[in-house]
Amino acid sequence: MSTASAGRDAPVRGGRAPRLLAPVLVLLAAVVAVTSSVGVPFIPAVAELYDAPLALAQWSLTLPFLVGTVATPVLGRLGDGPYRRVVVLGALTLVVLGGVLTALPLPLPAFLAGRALQGFGLSLMPLLMAVAREALPPGRSGPTIAVLSVTVVSGVGLGYPLAGLVAELGGLRAAFWAAAAVCGAALVAAAVVLPAPAAAPRRPFDWPGAVLLGTGLAALLLALSEGGDWGWSSPLFLGTVATCLVALTGWVVSATRSPAPLVDVRLARGRRAAGGHLAILLVSVANYLLIGCVTVLAQAPQPRGLATSVLVAGLLLVPYSLATMAAGQVARRLAERLGGRGVVSGSALVVAVAGACFAVLDTELWHLFLAMAVLGVGVGGAFATVPGLVIAAVPASESSSAMALNQVLRYAGFALGSALTAVVLDLTSPAAGDVGASTGPVIGLATCAVGLTAAGLTWLLTGRAPTSRDTVRSG
Repeated sequence: MSTASAGRDAPVRGGRAPRLLAPVLVLLAAVVAVTSSVGVPFIPAVAELYDAPLALAQWSLTLPFLVGTVATPVLGRLGDGPYRRVVVLGALTLVVLGGVLTALPLPLPAFLAGRALQGFGLSLMPLLMAVAREALPPGRSGPTIAVLSVTVVSGVGLGYPLAGLVAELGGLRAAFWAAAAVCGAALVAAAVVLPAPAAAPRRPFDWPGAVLLGTGLAALLLALSEGGDWGWSSPLFLGTVATCLVALTGWVVSATRSPAPLVDVRLARGRRAAGGHLAILLVSVANYLLIGCVTVLAQAPQPRGLATSVLVAGLLLVPYSLATMAAGQVARRLAERLGGRGVVSGSALVVAVAGACFAVLDTELWHLFLAMAVLGVGVGGAFATVPGLVIAAVPASESSSAMALNQVLRYAGFALGSALTAVVLDLTSPAAGDVGASTGPVIGLATCAVGLTAAGLTWLLTGRAPTSRDTVRSG
């Protein structure tokens, strides 16, 4: 056997060959895509299946993002040491359990609990990248990490229509059984192939930070979604808002004083770093404000809705995914030449344009396809360039921690956008499963306002970043 061949097949810790590990990591990345794909197009179907209002069914999308927001830093910290394999397998087990709960003919609370458990799948990406960096040979780790990122984006794009097709042919529960089967296969493959991590010291865990962050976000989303039923001036609503403020304030104070915070909020103190983090939060809010409403409007009954099938609702998200991937490639190249400030601000403006389009054009199917394609351009550009903006604003030794905070804010924005969609649906829908005449314009204008705010804050806070051309000149 040649030296090169031996190097390619040399076993990693755990006794498995790297050539088996890379495909398994890609399969695990598909779990993230599956978790996302079975949420957005199915909100009207969930409302119909359980005879529930659309605002309540919207929790089937909000809950996974809430769990993902908290679980990403929690599992990242727990897996940053000798227990990474255990943490990955534990998270996958919870995702499979959640998939089974969503597929079984159980009451709505059990279904929502299952969707919440599926949110643990959203926290897997940092762990998978860490496994690839550590366990694969240097020549394969970088390309594999790139493939993992592409798998999530393209997998979501393909997953939407595929999930819709399965639901169209076999019903909603068949789609969730299929998702559970994919996640179950990933769990078995991970148990067989995933290596044990290298010996590493255990890092202290910020339990107060995890509890305060989870409590604060849950209280915020609960107040937003239930405020209309409780009354916006009721003691219950005001008490929930107070709980949110106290918990999130306590989380920030705890994070600034902890020697090993769950999420280091101190890395958002500078103007440029704060601008990047605010951009990702606001663009994420706008993203799921519009996506959630488009899929609901497409399936709502006529005359206000378009009365399409769940398959068509899934197809609506294909141009969004394709535009996201294409815009990401172009935006990264533009940022290298022009700097991230203008590209991120411009991308946020495109998100605002998507909202404006939807506010005035929402009565034909092609209107929805147009809004999704424009939104994909804006979101893809922002998501591709904000990381560079944030990393450039912090010391190199803190880049991983800064990106952990950015990832938390992204999922928090998704959850907030979904919750705000539920609020608008509750206020504007005349009946369960239907939408009102003002639903589309209100969502469109709200998306436009959030996009404009993101563009303005990014431009004002980040300042002019050095470009690669500047670097060449200074050298």
